[in-house]
Amino acid sequence: MFFDPMYLLVLAPGLLFGGWASLRVRSTFKRYSAVPAGSGLTGAEVARRMLSSHGITDVTIERHEGFLSDHYDPGARAVRLSPDVHDGRSLAALGVAAHECGHVLQHAKGYALMQVRQRLVGPASFGSNAALVLSGVGFAVHAAGLAWLGVLAFLGVVLFQLVTLPVEFNASSRAREHLATSGIIMGSEREGVSKVLSAAALTYVAALVTAVLQLAYFAIRAAGMSRSDD
Repeated sequence: MFFDPMYLLVLAPGLLFGGWASLRVRSTFKRYSAVPAGSGLTGAEVARRMLSSHGITDVTIERHEGFLSDHYDPGARAVRLSPDVHDGRSLAALGVAAHECGHVLQHAKGYALMQVRQRLVGPASFGSNAALVLSGVGFAVHAAGLAWLGVLAFLGVVLFQLVTLPVEFNASSRAREHLATSGIIMGSEREGVSKVLSAAALTYVAALVTAVLQLAYFAIRAAGMSRSDD
């Protein structure tokens, strides 16, 4: 399956878009990492202030190794920030730190789509692996039934990516609002923060596009076998 020219042809737009989005995130983050925030605060300090201002005291802020490895772990109740964000005093660091805290606010306020995404983590993980096995075996032995089971399994991945988009956009919106209303960033700094967050959002759009194209490939192959069996 992985050497099927049609597989590469169908996925090519998503792969190219994903590569471009990744480069865009890195270049934008690097650009605004060189722009110091007027507040002089680090990403970790902004995260603590943001959570404290909303009465959230049971979430830890941790330094996490890796480049742009920032994330919120709802199970551990921890915001993990990469060194450049945790210790950084740039517009990029503040924007990313506030974004991750935006997820904490979603969790604390019971944001429905975040809850849906958490419930889809298991099905998406299972579907990603099961789809490859079921579809691969189905294609190899020309079993349309198995191939369609692979399509159904991969729907979990697509649904997860689809729900992820509004969750990420909402977290960024919460970040922008807090940074602006709290006075942590001034008017002239909002553009830089917005560009960093918008660039990061492109990676989630690319992930959804790639997942949809992969689902389309599985469905096209399965449909072709179904027609040949008629």
